[in-house]
Amino acid sequence: MLADAVPLYPLYALLFSAHGLSDAEISALLAVWSLTGVVAEVPTGALADRFSRTGSMAAGGAVQALAYVLWTAFPGFAAFAAGFVLWGVGGTLVSGAVEAWLYDSLVELGEPERFRRIYGRLDACELLAQVPAALGATVLLPLGGFELVGWVSVATCLGAATATVRLPEPARSDDGAVSAAGGVATTEPAEPGYVATLRAGIVAAARGPGVRSALLVVALLTSFDNIEEYFGLLAEDWHVPVQWVPLAVLGIPLAGAVGALIAARVRDAWATPLLAAGVVLFAVAGLWAHPAGLALVAVFYALYRAVLVVVEARLQERITSDARATVTSIAGVGTELAGLVLFAAWALAGLPAALVLAALIALAVTPGLRSRNPGPSGAVRPHTTGEGTR
Repeated sequence: MLADAVPLYPLYALLFSAHGLSDAEISALLAVWSLTGVVAEVPTGALADRFSRTGSMAAGGAVQALAYVLWTAFPGFAAFAAGFVLWGVGGTLVSGAVEAWLYDSLVELGEPERFRRIYGRLDACELLAQVPAALGATVLLPLGGFELVGWVSVATCLGAATATVRLPEPARSDDGAVSAAGGVATTEPAEPGYVATLRAGIVAAARGPGVRSALLVVALLTSFDNIEEYFGLLAEDWHVPVQWVPLAVLGIPLAGAVGALIAARVRDAWATPLLAAGVVLFAVAGLWAHPAGLALVAVFYALYRAVLVVVEARLQERITSDARATVTSIAGVGTELAGLVLFAAWALAGLPAALVLAALIALAVTPGLRSRNPGPSGAVRPHTTGEGTR
């Protein structure tokens, strides 16, 4: 969750363009990013479960900093590709670990029902961090070009990693490992070791009640968040001057933050119509192709992020294994695979193809958005206590 908080983030697509890369080459780089996530997502999730969620998050920031070092010191397609490999690994070290750390911390406090509200706030903070990042990019770019922006981004990542190390690690059971086999959490003799942790996460994802459908919904919906990588290029295509692109797209993450904040008030039944309305507004903006259309994109993003927080919370509520980061990372693998489709669609036909894909995703996840949260026996239950999460 460090990526959006650096000044290079709103400019990196323009950095690639400034060094002569085509839209197809930029999409190829983004595909490298996603493929790295596919390979590294679950193994790094198991590392977080086996050793330390906070340590995993801190390592993610350090690896991301190294990616920006490559981009800044050796700009070119090869360095950009290597940087995306590092960024991909750094992202997987954070992905899953954040959700697991937060949910288990709330379980320790006896308040897991607060996850949706607090995760929405965390998501909003991530999006709001793009405000100082965009302002910083706007100030730094005229002063020192992409080089200055890159080195400040490196320092930002290292500072975040240092702060993350100081977060408390929530306690986990010492006397047993949780098994989700058969859909019922039971305590077994501990199976210490990385492989056992990885296996427990895979079993929980495959057999936990309602987990597979929740994983699919989260993976498909989250994959479309890759569209934000193209917001800067959209603004440029819609005749926004390059130096004003970071500020022009600033309203989009702000709107997304509002959506994340109100997610706790969004009823599950509203998820499908909100998502559909957002896709329609995005399509209208694409047809308009005017700088003012970015306002419609912002509304789309607010609705989309609200639904995203809702489905992520439902997934965490259904996981009954201690290998929570591993299970969540499995959704990340699906996200990266589906994200490759978005990158390919954009490379082939730009925004129109991406909008068609958005409509298909909305149709595909509709049954999952309408389903409720089943208990261990398949009955619907509200998640109001921490019982059964260990």
